[in-house]
Amino acid sequence: MLKIRKRKGSRKLRWGVAGLGAFSEHSVIPNLLLIRKIKLESVFSHSPQRAKAIASKYFIPGNYSDYKEFLNSNIDVVYIGSRNSDHYEQVILAAKAGKHILCDKPLSVTAEEAEEMVRVCRENNVQLAVNFVYRFHPLTIKLKEILDSGLIGTIINIQGQFATNFLPGDNFRYDKKTGGGGALRDLAPHVLDLFRFLGGEIKEIAGCVDNLVYKTEVDDFAAGMVRFEKGHYGYFNVAFCVPRAFNRLEITGSKGSISIDNLISGKFPYSAKMIIVLEGEIKKAFGKRGNKLNKLIKSVNSSFLKNQVPTVTGQDGLVVMKLMEELEEKCLLNRK
Repeated sequence: MLKIRKRKGSRKLRWGVAGLGAFSEHSVIPNLLLIRKIKLESVFSHSPQRAKAIASKYFIPGNYSDYKEFLNSNIDVVYIGSRNSDHYEQVILAAKAGKHILCDKPLSVTAEEAEEMVRVCRENNVQLAVNFVYRFHPLTIKLKEILDSGLIGTIINIQGQFATNFLPGDNFRYDKKTGGGGALRDLAPHVLDLFRFLGGEIKEIAGCVDNLVYKTEVDDFAAGMVRFEKGHYGYFNVAFCVPRAFNRLEITGSKGSISIDNLISGKFPYSAKMIIVLEGEIKKAFGKRGNKLNKLIKSVNSSFLKNQVPTVTGQDGLVVMKLMEELEEKCLLNRK
């Protein structure tokens, strides 16, 4: 009998998706289906009708409304895109079931929960990654190379904005119990992760949270100032109440400056523009599109295949949770 030999490196990991909101439906699942070394095996939703509909739409073999049954559905990896308040339990159960995990941000609703999630994953020898996609845009990668080369000299300051418009109503982001908080908890994780990726560890953070437009139980605006361990500074602001924003990342150095517009944004088609201004040289501008989510999933899947620590770890998610809680605690003290 003729034996068919598998191509070296052709092994696939079987993924399951837990939480079937718009981001999972329109972004995560289509990207999983595009990657050769991934087989999308099953989906989970608390709503049986929703699970069945998404599975039917994308021709996914399994659909479940019982999470433990979902974990037993012949999968190796779980993407967790459920409500923030569900992350803790779902990550813990997945880790104990021996599944590698890609969890959406924020990692959980409290740093205490996030710390336990990281610990349980480590104890069960499973990898935990966090969906910090902006590290994976081609211009972010190029920016990191430029900074490491010393082209703009010593970093003086990093600034970042991530503002959008979420109308109050049935949006879970306005429910403190399920979302954990407002603009700070939902949007700042991306900015703070970029700050750490580009500028190193953060030593101090302070700032404000407020309700400038939408008077709900969670903040619709937050701003923060950070001091990095290497001595430079950073400033960021995030908002739920801004229909049009530049969403710009800027880095100022002793020999020049760099900005990227439309990097920190959920807008398709993933286009961004980098401008470089160096002392004694003319301004340079570059445009680039890149499917950052696809690149993140490929990177994470490759790490999971080798049971190696991914580029974006649960520890990264935990550090960001601690920074946000520190900012919130200082805001409360200043109000007293």
